[in-house]
Amino acid sequence: MNQLKLEIEKAWNNKNVWVTDKNIKKVVLKVIDYLEIGTIRVSDYLNKRWVVNEWIKKAIIMYFSIQKMNTIELGPLEFYDKIPIKNKFKEKGIRVVPHAIARYGSYISPGVVLMPSYVNIGAYIGKETMIDTWATVGSCAQIGSRVHISGGVGIGGVLEPLQGFPVIVENDVFIGSRCILVEGILIKEGAVLGSNVVITASTKIFDVTHEKPIETKKVIPKYSVVIPGSYPKKFTSGIYHVPCAMIIGKRKESTNKKVSLNDALRTHNLSV
Repeated sequence: MNQLKLEIEKAWNNKNVWVTDKNIKKVVLKVIDYLEIGTIRVSDYLNKRWVVNEWIKKAIIMYFSIQKMNTIELGPLEFYDKIPIKNKFKEKGIRVVPHAIARYGSYISPGVVLMPSYVNIGAYIGKETMIDTWATVGSCAQIGSRVHISGGVGIGGVLEPLQGFPVIVENDVFIGSRCILVEGILIKEGAVLGSNVVITASTKIFDVTHEKPIETKKVIPKYSVVIPGSYPKKFTSGIYHVPCAMIIGKRKESTNKKVSLNDALRTHNLSV
């Protein structure tokens, strides 16, 4: 892997030869193959924090440059694109419901269920996760194990800036329907997001479980129960309400994740 990284970093600074140099093409294709089988991933959890492997994102960008447009036929369906579609789901132990689409170079673990949905290149999805109907998992997004991503959820992707974090959803998280998570948001283990929660890098997150609200951004703590909210903000023309996310409680850290999820939903009367 260190050798691949060195080759990618060297080639990155010589953009004029990406398409013509066969050796560079082989290196890039090898990186994408390793992404496909989960040997490497865009973001790793090391020393109790998430780190971005920028060189892998560089390889994905290079892959777009060296690939040629091609007609892809799947029965009566036809696509015209640079990146192949993932296949051989039976051998990989993945349930895929028509018309779910996953691009080559994304990793999907055994036991995952893909309802009609979309998974982009560089994404990583852990074991026994559900990607529900019309949900999208953007490029390089990192999704943990036993996560439920409900219908219509939008998980943003990121390739540039290279140092930019992807959206990361850790293990045992529940994302309610129509939530939108973008710009490198981190949802930590066991959190529950009710329907329509929208979190960007600039979205204020208020923990209202204390006497005074605690304001943060970008990170939803472990086992938090979150709903959409709003707060007043003064503009030139008057005071208007701006969307925010509100932490209203904690989900119990339980070995029975399904039971603790149901308890959290009942306790806080959440719609999902």
